[in-house]
Amino acid sequence: MEPRVRTMEQVPSAPPTRTRRRPGWILRLIGRILLTAAFIVGAYILWLLWGTGIYYDRAQDRLFEQFEARVEGEDPRYRPGIVLPGQAYAILRIPSIGVNEVVVQGVEVEDLKAGPGHYLRTADPWDPEGRVGIAGHRTTYGAPFWDLDQVRPGDEIRLVTEEGAFRYEVTQTRDVLPSEGWVLRDDGDPSLVLTTCTPRFSAALRLIVFAERIEL
Repeated sequence: MEPRVRTMEQVPSAPPTRTRRRPGWILRLIGRILLTAAFIVGAYILWLLWGTGIYYDRAQDRLFEQFEARVEGEDPRYRPGIVLPGQAYAILRIPSIGVNEVVVQGVEVEDLKAGPGHYLRTADPWDPEGRVGIAGHRTTYGAPFWDLDQVRPGDEIRLVTEEGAFRYEVTQTRDVLPSEGWVLRDDGDPSLVLTTCTPRFSAALRLIVFAERIEL
């Protein structure tokens, strides 16, 4: 009898081998994810603390030129006593903490990116009476009110406007809840209120600086 020859189809194939992952691959994957997340968070923080400052400085330069043109009457687009939202409103100076910033008209998000903003519904410095309200960032976009917590009663605040310069003396500072809108309420006397978030890097409370106008 002739020997039986198996064809290739009849030869049983070897069972498939299972590829094993090296131990620790999950840890390496988690490590890469964490490094990527750290890079993204770091880049975002860098933008908040540095990138927004560059934007702010450029906006301040533009507003200062706009304010000078307004005061000197070189720009016919401006009408005396009328400052539209987004335009240069005044120059705020607080010598005790080194603040010297152009105030913009309005407190919308885009307004405050350019500088401290004047609350539209509050009085103007040149009004015979009424409370002037100004808000500013504490940490990002130039952080004009970074050291506002260091202002003390008796410190001087100045507002330079197209109608002249006005001096105020700080009477008190206090922390309030964001919902306490009474801080902007007009009490009849010529006064000034500065508002910002507190503590730094948090919006849990508002730091309020109250000041009374001093006659020149």
